[in-house]
Amino acid sequence: MKPTLLILTQVATHHRDAIAERFEILYAPDAEGRAAQIATQGERIRAVLTIGSTGLTAAEIDAMPALELVCALGAGFENIAVAHARARGIAVANGAGTNDSCVADHAFALLLATVRAVPQLDAATRAGTWRTALPLRPNVSGKRLGIVGLGTIGRRIARRGEGFDLEIGYHNRKPREDAGYRYFDSIGALAAWADYLVIATPGGAGTRHLVDASVLAALGPAGFLVNIARGSVVDTEALASALRAGKLGGAGLDVYESEPAPPVVLFDCPNVVLTPHVAGWSPEAITASVTQFLENARRHFAGEGLLTPVD
Repeated sequence: MKPTLLILTQVATHHRDAIAERFEILYAPDAEGRAAQIATQGERIRAVLTIGSTGLTAAEIDAMPALELVCALGAGFENIAVAHARARGIAVANGAGTNDSCVADHAFALLLATVRAVPQLDAATRAGTWRTALPLRPNVSGKRLGIVGLGTIGRRIARRGEGFDLEIGYHNRKPREDAGYRYFDSIGALAAWADYLVIATPGGAGTRHLVDASVLAALGPAGFLVNIARGSVVDTEALASALRAGKLGGAGLDVYESEPAPPVVLFDCPNVVLTPHVAGWSPEAITASVTQFLENARRHFAGEGLLTPVD
């Protein structure tokens, strides 16, 4: 008999078909369906597939007495009650490593689009404006790239930065012995040094508004911010104020505090490039994430160690 799996995030039909070969699926990618499935089927559920932003609460875990495995489809797990799950003896895994390259690619797409003002130049071209009527945009190459969070994604961003002849610096809770980049013990010091500040740190209470008005002031009017991590890391109101006052050169954001609602407060700000939390989404990345979930599930139900357990 197949174990029952509750899926709390959108999964394409062909991927659900692959998952259904191993599980009886309860599909609830919206809040109403989620509550209904847990209320009526909670006793049968042995595994949950979710994502970091959607999460899984302690109360929901307690409503599923047979639950033994929780997996995040992506790398993030900030809204999963991990400690509570562990106290119940429930295994927790994530999709670490499956979309790192895709996210790093998107981070540089946002950086290039923002620094070189690609959306504005596209609009000007469509309006018939020639280059002589437009301000010059700076080089991306030959500058300083500061990375907040030198994990697997941060390191891939750094490698791409090297390809643009950028000097790399980073801020972590502690320096990495295996990294040859310059370490800064505070995000403010990193921002003051950098021309570009890319946010690649986990979300959650510990990093909420890590990028605040003081960090944006340190980055300065010639500086650019890119966030492909979690919207909560950046103080949106402070960012809007800095952009409107000309105290920041520009920002490229894939994540927002308001998501899935768009960051309306930024709509009238100059030089902002916005995408709807798609940095980790590509056919290759999603397929890899589903494949890794299936391997973690296979290992768990076979009594083997997980491939990517959440620390």
